[in-house]
Amino acid sequence: MNVTNCKNCGRLFNVINNSKLCPQCAKALEDKFQQVKKYLNEYPNSTIDAVSQDNDVSVKQIKQWVREERLAFAEGSGVGIECEQCGKMILTGRFCDACRYKISSNLMSALNRPAAQGQKKDAKERDRMRFLQQE
Repeated sequence: MNVTNCKNCGRLFNVINNSKLCPQCAKALEDKFQQVKKYLNEYPNSTIDAVSQDNDVSVKQIKQWVREERLAFAEGSGVGIECEQCGKMILTGRFCDACRYKISSNLMSALNRPAAQGQKKDAKERDRMRFLQQE
């Protein structure tokens, strides 16, 4: 049984799904999320500061929801967050489309790269016992 203190209120609780918040604080945070989501549906061109003030939620929390792709800013609203790679303004997520493509292509090329020639050893060489040399 894994017990820890809530990051928000400090109460002890049983950890489920590696959550840092107790069930009461997690529910309160989810209620705030639904409130912010409803607010953005009514006022799609609102700034982050306006959403934060009108809903009593920190700007940091709103940005976290946007980075998690739970919230997205309206197209053409002029509001957004920065791409973590290049700093370009984006509407949701962590990376812009160009950086996301670059990261995925680098990952795919690394996965498809053949093993280095010098690393292959025959079975006899691989199965030998090795000793550390003392100086």
